[in-house]
Amino acid sequence: MKNSICCLLAFSFFFTSLAQEIAIEEFASDFNLPVNLQNAGDDRLFVVEQNGVIQILNPDGTTNATPFLDISSDVSCCGEQGLLGLAFHPNYASNGFFYVNYIDDNGNTQVSRFSVDPANPDIALPGSELPIIDYAQPFGNHNGGCLAFGPDGFLYISSGDGGSGGDPGSRAQNTELLLGKLLRIDIDNPSGGNNYGIPADNPFANDPPNAPEIWAYGLRNPWKFSFDRETGNLWIGDVGQGDLEEINRVSSTEAGLNYGWDCFEGTQTYTGPPDGPSAVCSSVTNATFPIAEYSSATGSSNCSVTGGNVYRGSQYPNLDGLYFFADVCSGLIGTVDQAGNLVDRGNFSGSWVSFGEDNSGELYIVSRQPQGTIYRVIDESPLGINDFETNNSLLVYPNPTIEIVNIEIQNGTIANYELMDMKGSVLIAEEELNATRTRVSTANLTSGFYLLKVTTTTNTTFIKKIVVN
Repeated sequence: MKNSICCLLAFSFFFTSLAQEIAIEEFASDFNLPVNLQNAGDDRLFVVEQNGVIQILNPDGTTNATPFLDISSDVSCCGEQGLLGLAFHPNYASNGFFYVNYIDDNGNTQVSRFSVDPANPDIALPGSELPIIDYAQPFGNHNGGCLAFGPDGFLYISSGDGGSGGDPGSRAQNTELLLGKLLRIDIDNPSGGNNYGIPADNPFANDPPNAPEIWAYGLRNPWKFSFDRETGNLWIGDVGQGDLEEINRVSSTEAGLNYGWDCFEGTQTYTGPPDGPSAVCSSVTNATFPIAEYSSATGSSNCSVTGGNVYRGSQYPNLDGLYFFADVCSGLIGTVDQAGNLVDRGNFSGSWVSFGEDNSGELYIVSRQPQGTIYRVIDESPLGINDFETNNSLLVYPNPTIEIVNIEIQNGTIANYELMDMKGSVLIAEEELNATRTRVSTANLTSGFYLLKVTTTTNTTFIKKIVVN
């Protein structure tokens, strides 16, 4: 993976407008290198761990003692390899089929189907693996690895360009190869001696020697993609080479699109390294450019875009229609609206590797650090405007502030707090408070943005941005 962020909207606008403030609330932790989060159509969440294990996370934040699936003996981990993707069949409730994408012991991609144990919905059936599709990986990075069923019922698979840097061999533009592509297969109607079929409207379905599995091409490392559960639109976060991260949005029915890599990085012409633009670039005139992009150039502190989901939950109606993305290195969480406007929602001191939705469409975000933590994404309007009109359990005011910040918790008790700068350095902290309210002096702080981390006596954690004028 690699690359991410440039703020296209000033913080001053964000805090002085009536727009929503994005916050995160810890839900569960202590996962081993989590990389993906899915639901199976019920109230459970399934946490994919890179070493080859899938854990079940319950609605109360507890994790089952026995993993749902453990194929760690078959998985090459770690770096950018490992168990990377999970998707449940649209008819999972009746057939019990789910699909995983992992790097096998030989360093190659394997997509397989497993079945749930008919006698225990919390455990996969041992020995039920059915290999679906596999392809060789020339290097250990840029594996893609995301899986999702589209609104058409077909299984989509993201495939990176095969790794190294600059796409040596121009694999992403080569439509005879499966690397650097978004693949689309029919797992319900196998044909041609495979455990899958080719949808008739795939762009190269009857066009040899082009690979019939290809739905789109010209991708570098589409680490995460998703479908908007309301509109069906496809959103892809494609990791950049060194200057730009890109977010693509298209209709789910648009076949055969070329996203441009390695001729373009985002909207810019790519000229190398290591081998300069591919020989076919002179003929690429139909590249599909991203709906949004941001800088990941040297000095930006960004390194790799993590694509997310369009919020379609019911708890925060003002977030409806916003696409969420994040960055692995800078801790950025951002949104893109349906018009393509990108908003930097701030850095939240996480190493963000995935988003996930529960069955109701509420949004979660996954951090590798600290302790493999999963947070809820919530909407909290700026204090001083309408926070007191909500049911927030944590109040922080005034915000913006000059000398004092009050912290007040409803229906709980504050155990400790930490006030940090945007790099995560702790500036002020207090422990063992056991109080429902306290105050923090900000008189000695310079003007700017800070993070306030509050932990309750029941180990619930809140992180909020603070503005000091």
